[in-house]
Amino acid sequence: MHTSSHALARLLGDWSAGPGPAHRRLADLIRLLILDGRLPLATTMPGERDLAAVLGISRTTVSTAYAALREQGYLSARARSRGRTRVPPGGSRPEPDTTGRDLIDLSHAAPPAPGEALHRAYLRALDQLPRHLPRHGYSQLGLPELRTAVARRYADRGLATTPDQILITSGAQHALGLIARTLLRPRDRVVVDHPTYPHALQVLRATGCRIVPVAVTDTGWDVESLSAATRGAAMAYLLPDFHNPTGLCLPERDRAELRPGCPVVVDETMAELALDVDPPVPLAAHHTGVISIGSAAKTFWGGLRVGWIRADAGLVQRLGQARAGIDLGTPVVEQLACAELLGEIDRLLPDRLADLRLRRSLLLDLLSARLPDWTAGPSAGGLSVWARLSQPVSSALAAVAPEFGVRLAAGPRFGIGGAFERFVRLPYSLDAPAMTAGIDGIAEAFEAVQAGRRANTPPAALA
Repeated sequence: MHTSSHALARLLGDWSAGPGPAHRRLADLIRLLILDGRLPLATTMPGERDLAAVLGISRTTVSTAYAALREQGYLSARARSRGRTRVPPGGSRPEPDTTGRDLIDLSHAAPPAPGEALHRAYLRALDQLPRHLPRHGYSQLGLPELRTAVARRYADRGLATTPDQILITSGAQHALGLIARTLLRPRDRVVVDHPTYPHALQVLRATGCRIVPVAVTDTGWDVESLSAATRGAAMAYLLPDFHNPTGLCLPERDRAELRPGCPVVVDETMAELALDVDPPVPLAAHHTGVISIGSAAKTFWGGLRVGWIRADAGLVQRLGQARAGIDLGTPVVEQLACAELLGEIDRLLPDRLADLRLRRSLLLDLLSARLPDWTAGPSAGGLSVWARLSQPVSSALAAVAPEFGVRLAAGPRFGIGGAFERFVRLPYSLDAPAMTAGIDGIAEAFEAVQAGRRANTPPAALA
């Protein structure tokens, strides 16, 4: 596999900003791209002269950066051949924490399980299991009781839905992957929010499609620009319901005024987590043909790997047939447990939402006290805030943070072309002691990065 100078430049983004000499900044960011998976292993790098011309720098700067990467083990060093990306021995897994503290995981925006309710749901599921045992156990479209429960929940949220419009999946990412593999072809144009959910970008890149970003700012979506960008596209992937990572919610007026010019896939995994506004009516209530994706992971628990697709009945059947080439269905017990939880969601949600409000308030207070030069964007719901750093060092911060007891998801993982080095997603799903320790660790790591500290720690997995 080869990467061109222009493709690498897009990944690097505004690489020149930050402390230290240019060759070190360039080498550091290329190394982070390799560790992050955005620059795949065994990729042949562009020539020094070509890359220097595209970046507008001297060939010596590129040559020195490549030499540093070869010395560190991130580029092959065969004579008279271009370097290929690699990871040095031991570099493919996170380095151990050197501080003696357990790592605080701020790379996952996921709530703790509603322990008692989850346990009760599984007990009831096991009570129902015997009636399913005489059958083969495969459910290509999902168990009727769960499809009914999901359809009922959509109706409660303001969108009339029948069970034959529901396909049960093994999580939201499985749902998006199934849709992308069924509806997209290489070189298709797909519009996305920018920033957006990193795993969605991975799914879309795997199809070979062309990703077109449309900015989501602190003030939200530019509906006119978004409508224009979708004209003639193969698909749009949007997160209007407590957007991940920003926590913003597309207002009801804008939902009605949006004029999509292509099929729209709406990720509703955060839709139930309304903290400051009324729960949004699904976008599909305003526009026909919208495909909705939902999940139990953010509402209940990430370990409950159940998701769903809401679409017209014909597309549900088509997706169900395509699914056979990927898997044969979602586990039965998990489906039964999810149906039980959906049946009592109105009783469970108020306490969970009140708890999330308290956790968000604590996070904002901690940021104000420990990192006063950072700015937390508005978050109307969901599980995270999108924090603006005082310097464009998000990737370097995420690499150094484990040495200070914290795992982070760097801003560029949520974007395209190296964007968002001034941002980091901060979830408020941890308890107070962990969140306090985490922000303390980030503050220490940020101070170290400002002083020129670098690390080889691979970026953490995220959710």
